[in-house]
Amino acid sequence: MSGVREIWKAVGDFGPFQKCLVLLTLFPCLSVAFHQFCQLFMVPHVPHHCDTSWIRAIGPNLTEEEQLNLTLPRDVDGVYEQCYMYSPVDWDLGSIVAYGLNATEKCSSGWVYPSAQQPSLLTEFDLVCDRKYLNDISQSIYMLGLFLGSMIFGPLSDRIGRRPVILISIFLQGLFGVGIAFVPHFYVYMAFRCVVGASVSGITMTILALATEWVGVSSRPKAVLISHCFFAIGQMILAGLSYGIRNWRLLEIAGSAPVFALFFYIWVLPESARWLVTKGRIEEAKKVLQKAASINKRTIPPGLLEQLKPETQSKSGSTLDLFRKKHLRKVTLIMLCTWFVNSLVYYGLSLNVTNFGLDIYLTQLAFGAVEIPARVSCIFMLQWFGRKKSQALLLLLSGLVCLIITGIPEDQPVATTILAIIGKFTASASFSTSYVYSAELFPTVIRQTGVGLCSMSARVAGIMAPLIRLLGQYHRAIPMAIFGSAPMVGGLLCFLLPETRGTDLVDDTGDGCPPAEVGTQRCPCCLFGRDMWLAVTKGNLVLCQL
Repeated sequence: MSGVREIWKAVGDFGPFQKCLVLLTLFPCLSVAFHQFCQLFMVPHVPHHCDTSWIRAIGPNLTEEEQLNLTLPRDVDGVYEQCYMYSPVDWDLGSIVAYGLNATEKCSSGWVYPSAQQPSLLTEFDLVCDRKYLNDISQSIYMLGLFLGSMIFGPLSDRIGRRPVILISIFLQGLFGVGIAFVPHFYVYMAFRCVVGASVSGITMTILALATEWVGVSSRPKAVLISHCFFAIGQMILAGLSYGIRNWRLLEIAGSAPVFALFFYIWVLPESARWLVTKGRIEEAKKVLQKAASINKRTIPPGLLEQLKPETQSKSGSTLDLFRKKHLRKVTLIMLCTWFVNSLVYYGLSLNVTNFGLDIYLTQLAFGAVEIPARVSCIFMLQWFGRKKSQALLLLLSGLVCLIITGIPEDQPVATTILAIIGKFTASASFSTSYVYSAELFPTVIRQTGVGLCSMSARVAGIMAPLIRLLGQYHRAIPMAIFGSAPMVGGLLCFLLPETRGTDLVDDTGDGCPPAEVGTQRCPCCLFGRDMWLAVTKGNLVLCQL
């Protein structure tokens, strides 16, 4: 793209304009965190038993204890069964007391819960016994929404722009998020959650692209990862909200309604200048660049603006472009695997918060708090060690922690929780690295398509994570063994990727490979098998041959 790099120097890499833009990307992250994990607090474990009010017709004066003793079997520990009851009979009360009941059946008339219990998804929609699996299924449906959002909004933002997709996603999240609080049926709840999941994908992916394309190379990781820190803060706020608001419908409103305040973005959110140039909308790009320079208190030389033009006739990229060229195909396949295993271990730990043995609110608070240093440390890791090594090592560490958890006895909840927090730390840092790394690997014309495809891969893992948890009924170590082994494989594959630290963004697929890192002694594209490559490093022409 002709002229953009020189103009960027004139505009400023991370001036007040970019800082305000990053600030605008922070607020949606709070609501995104809420929707990702709010259901964990809407399905609390409460004691329950079958509704056996049938016996009241023949024994209206029975006490509650007498009723339960006559109509409910007990388990091996002497506790009333939660999912079975004695089959109703036509006997009189004296015969039932004298001979007792023997035949059992599953609850046929619903369940009874403590009267003091606040309304929850579990109590309103009977997510117990044979319906217990619906909780994990609904989590997978939400992840399916994330998948569909990646599939729809990724290519869409490459076609119509970053700004309109962000606005559409915010509107959908607010509308259907509040709508969830009024659903009459659990299947309607799952459908609305699916739409909210799609909007979450639209927000997270497109905000990433917008921030990446406006901020300079040196500050790019910092800009993206600061927004990820706010996602962690959102998780901590969720712990406090859910602790104070136990009614699930009120909790949903409290977490969803504030997003409507973000509609002022219609007037203040800028479009990506890089995207405008790739679409041939040069005049619009000039206006937004001049506005950015003005806010940064800088001046763009008029002659420099006149040089602004696409190098070739711009056209929209497609998913097929990611696989047509050898260098992009290898990057795409490895990043698909990286996002998949990253999502698997991240959600495998996050959605398992209720099973670590400690208080769910404190555990969620710790899970959110640990993500802040994880995201912040990522900023320095990416600068010191580069993208490739950071991505690979973080994945390997998160997998190793999960494998260690499989060997911890069930009566050691503190040790399990501490290891899970460490795993959440490395998985969060790895996820942040994936966002930065992917945005730098894919060209501008198909950046959102590439990131969207990677996000789709992550969402497939998100769909699978709750279902993998169901395997714990066969052996408790199976889910964690899967969550641990997958990122180990992904971490090893990352060593085959090129390094992008210090490189400028590639704008079109014809470049063939990412620009050389300043001071590099070897072309990263050699990993892709090209015969030779000409690069500029520190002002010197370097011919790199295999």
